[in-house]
Amino acid sequence: MKTIIPSEITPVQLQTVMQTAVSPRPIALASTIDKEGNPNLSPFSFFNMFSTVPPVLIFSPSRRVRDNTTKHTLENVLETSEVVIGTVNFPIVQQISLASTEYGDGVNEFIKSGLTMKDADLVKPKLIEESPVNFECKVLEVKSLGNSGGAGNLVICEVVKIHIREEYLDENGNLSQAKLDMVARLGGNWYSKNNKANLFEVPKPLVTKGIGFDLLPNSVKYSKVFTGNDLGMLANVEELPFGEFHEDENIHRSAQELLIQNNVEEAWKILMK
Repeated sequence: MKTIIPSEITPVQLQTVMQTAVSPRPIALASTIDKEGNPNLSPFSFFNMFSTVPPVLIFSPSRRVRDNTTKHTLENVLETSEVVIGTVNFPIVQQISLASTEYGDGVNEFIKSGLTMKDADLVKPKLIEESPVNFECKVLEVKSLGNSGGAGNLVICEVVKIHIREEYLDENGNLSQAKLDMVARLGGNWYSKNNKANLFEVPKPLVTKGIGFDLLPNSVKYSKVFTGNDLGMLANVEELPFGEFHEDENIHRSAQELLIQNNVEEAWKILMK
């Protein structure tokens, strides 16, 4: 196994390793204004949600690795304590990339990227009309993580209003994960798509308690056919079926086909003698 001591490689090398390993990352499209009211728009993939009550989002405009300068977004939130965070999906990903260009002071990235400004209701920064979801936020705190190039600045935001484009709702009026077609940031120039073709569900063992790997029969647990994912599905049942189990690899492959279809109950039936 290759090991790395962060202090023994350059900041650029470290950033490459971490951004490639810690992925995919959701993208925050941060809309801010300066104290004169000039708009700014920039994407950040150091971003996620951290609380529901209160609703809190955090993103981090890091100091630039190459010259230790700060971004307009950071300067603006420090001045005004407000931000709109838009989500990013595939239909606008190229425009989002364009908005990340380091334009000079006074340049409006909305205009450069062809995205549309729309007045927010409770904060001064503009909504991004094309974003599937916009979060109007008040900045609670900006926490600096250091003064060196590459150091993050955690912008802790409380959501005060949410705007959702109706085409991304399902028939019940809820956000549809399949319709959203979200994108996420990877390392280097890479992104990933999260659309209906590659979405999958994993039942969460919150109410029920799976038996766990340790209670799987040895003929199943040490099978040369089953993967860790296969065993994880089989170990997520509440009770182990009573009886003896096949060691035949052909039967295991048949059970594996059922697991691919998320049919755990039938897979266990096939494994029974």
